[in-house]
Amino acid sequence: MFLESIMLLESLQGAEAGGLIIIKDSVNYSGRHLLKSYINAALNREEVVHVLGFEVSEQELKDGLDRSSIQRVHFHDAYTDPLGWTENPRFTIHQFTTDDISTCLKQTPNNKGLTLVIDSLTWILRHLNPTVICQTLHQLKKGGAVRTIIGLLHADLHQHGTVGSVCHLATSVITVAPGPRDQGTVAKITRRSKSGKILQAEEIFSIKEDLTVTVHGKPSPSGAKQMDTVETETDPTANLTFNLRLSEKERQAKEKLSLPFVFSKDKKSALLHSGPGSGRIVYEPDANDDFDQEDPDDDLDV
Repeated sequence: MFLESIMLLESLQGAEAGGLIIIKDSVNYSGRHLLKSYINAALNREEVVHVLGFEVSEQELKDGLDRSSIQRVHFHDAYTDPLGWTENPRFTIHQFTTDDISTCLKQTPNNKGLTLVIDSLTWILRHLNPTVICQTLHQLKKGGAVRTIIGLLHADLHQHGTVGSVCHLATSVITVAPGPRDQGTVAKITRRSKSGKILQAEEIFSIKEDLTVTVHGKPSPSGAKQMDTVETETDPTANLTFNLRLSEKERQAKEKLSLPFVFSKDKKSALLHSGPGSGRIVYEPDANDDFDQEDPDDDLDV
């Protein structure tokens, strides 16, 4: 089912309180700019944003965000020492548990709501059991402390089953990919409502320098263009020195032609009913013949 409403903007405006949003990208298009747009949208709603940063530094993540609200972005640095090799790591992969994350979230007031951003789930999936990660996400989503969880996932770096397991928990999955020429970026959105109904949409969008998202509509169909291309192709038989087609007279002559392996009724009758003078081979076994019904090939030296 495709909706006429703009699902991407509805998601950015916070219509999915209590949900898990997965942004799926690939090497062809990065979803981090859209992730930043979600952070900016949460700041515009005066929410507190906690970021578990594994892939980029705090400075790079905050670059481009609303400076007037940047103090409400709390970056938990898992980029500097993600595996805890130093004596005083800030945040490590081993702290990706419900208790440790809840402790981090309780350090800040969240009167207007709290958004948890995971940048990225791919890094965590490469070091922890996917089952454990799914359990943690499920507990955080149901715990009530977090209004929305947003995770970036590089889908082309994982097996299909792993991606499917994580996305199955999500209330919304947004797959971003480069669109057709001069049509921006394509977002394929799958949303699961509280009643279990699945809603889908495909939209063209662009992101401005201030991380504002603009939706330009649905992708234009390419079928008509492909049909036009097929029709304008040259005929490959046009310049041959011989003719591949039969004229009407030649076609009629071909239909009247009797093929050598097709028997007429008279010929079939002559072959099936032997007339006088036709020969027959009659075999009468003598006493020296040793024929065994159960083993007809007994006389062969095999």
